[in-house]
Amino acid sequence: MHDVRYWVGFNRVYGVGPAKFRALIDHFGDLETAWQAAPPELKAAGLDRKSIENLLNTRAKIDLDQEIDRVDKAGARTVIWDDADYPPLLKSLPDAPPVLYVKGQLNTADREWTVAIVGTRRATAYGRQVTEMLATDLVHNGITIVSGLARGIDGYAHEAALRAGGRTLGVLACGIDQVYPPEHAKLAARIVEQGALLTEAPCGSPPEGGNFPARNRIISGLSLGTIVVEAAETSGALITSDRALEQGREVFAVPGSIFAKSSLGTHRLLKEGATLVTSAQDVLEALNLKMVAAHSEARAVIPEDPTEAKLFVLLSNEPTHIDYLVRECGLPVAQVSSTLALMELKGMIRQIAGMQYVVARETGAREARVDYTVE
Repeated sequence: MHDVRYWVGFNRVYGVGPAKFRALIDHFGDLETAWQAAPPELKAAGLDRKSIENLLNTRAKIDLDQEIDRVDKAGARTVIWDDADYPPLLKSLPDAPPVLYVKGQLNTADREWTVAIVGTRRATAYGRQVTEMLATDLVHNGITIVSGLARGIDGYAHEAALRAGGRTLGVLACGIDQVYPPEHAKLAARIVEQGALLTEAPCGSPPEGGNFPARNRIISGLSLGTIVVEAAETSGALITSDRALEQGREVFAVPGSIFAKSSLGTHRLLKEGATLVTSAQDVLEALNLKMVAAHSEARAVIPEDPTEAKLFVLLSNEPTHIDYLVRECGLPVAQVSSTLALMELKGMIRQIAGMQYVVARETGAREARVDYTVE
């Protein structure tokens, strides 16, 4: 078990990034020991003079318990490298953030089937229309949309994903206890309900200019591919596409009018080899994601823990009363009831009159029962 307080503490030390986190863990074995180490030991671990000074100043100023309280009060949680729900696509990068502050929930699709949509803050009507079409069609195919909650294309991508009933992740360039731009506060709240907000910036961090390029590497790092809808020659969206290329991820670009300044950046990307996008199918085919929706539906009926498995093998398309389930599986009523409620939310089962339950998809149920019987 890791003491998250020390991860949060080091995340507040200016100049201590992913490489130094790794160096400290390799040298000391854990960050608690590193946090308490004397300057000579820190130097031996690979920290330079300035980083050591910053660490000593930070140690003297902050209360680690209060830092954790700030995250809790923001309704968020801290996710570190070794946590099971740290996004694997992001974790594979050498400069992956050691600490993520997450508000909302990350599910399987968010970790495996993600596509970023980014673009200019000064979107045209054409850009908005294309963004909404792509985001809507992608979420209908089981894809989670990633973007930066910015004005323009980012905001339209999040909105379209939510309207289509899909999932979306918003990556912030400020602390998780803030929303930038402020007019997207309601949008951010909706994202938390159907996805998550993420940031590497500690609580209280303002949306300073230097935070945005770092934020952009997380957007591309969370995603299998990045779609640039509209981007002028100096658009920040091109930073995201550059990072995607560095990360070995696919870059897509939407063509626009040759007379539009908002398409100069996307046309340059196309000249440089980005995949041209005119529909969501272009993206699904390039990333080999055409079967994601089917995989998502199949996975939804597979039990995720032993309690679900015990209950699932007892259910069929014939109504089964909760009393029978409690008696047959030998578990407490409260545990059975809460597990059934969770299974219903997942779409695995349905409750009908009188506390009786049936499977929602009989074919998937049979397959799941066979799997657990073999085990």
